[in-house]
Amino acid sequence: MDLSALLAVGQTALELGLICSLTVLALFLSYSMLNVCDLSTDGCFTLGAAVGAMVAVSGHPLLSIPAAMLAGVCSGFITALLQTKMGIDSLLAGIIVNTGLYSVNIAVMSGSSLVNLNKTDTVFTMAKDLLAGTPLESQYRTVVAALAVALTVAVLTLFLNTRLGLAIRATGNNPDMVRSSSINPVFTTIVGLCVANAFTGLSGCLMAQAQKSAEINIGSGMVTIALASLLIGTTLMGRGSIFTRAVGMVLGAFRLVYAAALRMNMPAFMLKLVSSIIVALAIALPYLKQQWPMIRRRLFYRSAFAGKGGN
Repeated sequence: MDLSALLAVGQTALELGLICSLTVLALFLSYSMLNVCDLSTDGCFTLGAAVGAMVAVSGHPLLSIPAAMLAGVCSGFITALLQTKMGIDSLLAGIIVNTGLYSVNIAVMSGSSLVNLNKTDTVFTMAKDLLAGTPLESQYRTVVAALAVALTVAVLTLFLNTRLGLAIRATGNNPDMVRSSSINPVFTTIVGLCVANAFTGLSGCLMAQAQKSAEINIGSGMVTIALASLLIGTTLMGRGSIFTRAVGMVLGAFRLVYAAALRMNMPAFMLKLVSSIIVALAIALPYLKQQWPMIRRRLFYRSAFAGKGGN
């Protein structure tokens, strides 16, 4: 692989990582801060892509971003409502919403499973025109994604340090203490999931417009990949301020191996296997690191015993 190919792999990984890091930041809020495992992420990601694509097709590319985020808020609100008002377990609530969103997403895309954006103005084509004649002209996708991530990290950091944000963090740590402090954990859960799913909807919207298409399976496996990125980011910068941890989430989203697989013309059906391997390694790495001294001792004793038996 020559230098130009390596640079192309790096740019692809950067673009994918920045866009997907918005979903990782969403799970950082719901899973790490609120202690709720939201399995509706796949459907919400597709919902953001579908709504963003349809609004862009109608001739309003800038409005596609708040529209997709608002759709994510609605998804998060339904998920939170099932948990807090109907007594459904958070995992089951996410599965129920994710299943229902499949039909909703098809309906949003006017009964089609694919929306083509090749001849449609998007936020990326607008950025390309805006950056024409500048050194960043060929990096317009990276610029848009980086700007979205920077704003999201700033908003999330400021939000989690407000009084409401501190209440959300406290709800995830100790809901009983929150109740005794006259804070309504139902309200904080609803707000937290709405904000988190707004980020997921934004991520789906940008992904669809970057790929110039929105299809019904665009969010397939996104929750698994995002959780793996969350674990990687926690390992990289698991301690420190909210800003430091949020930056760690962004860094954890850079899937260099996945981008390399794309550049090596690997068959499309193999990409899910590559993602699964990355996820398995990311989840197993902390455990293997903890168990490595014991494994090393076992290997040492086994080799020593084999040596004595040979003599």
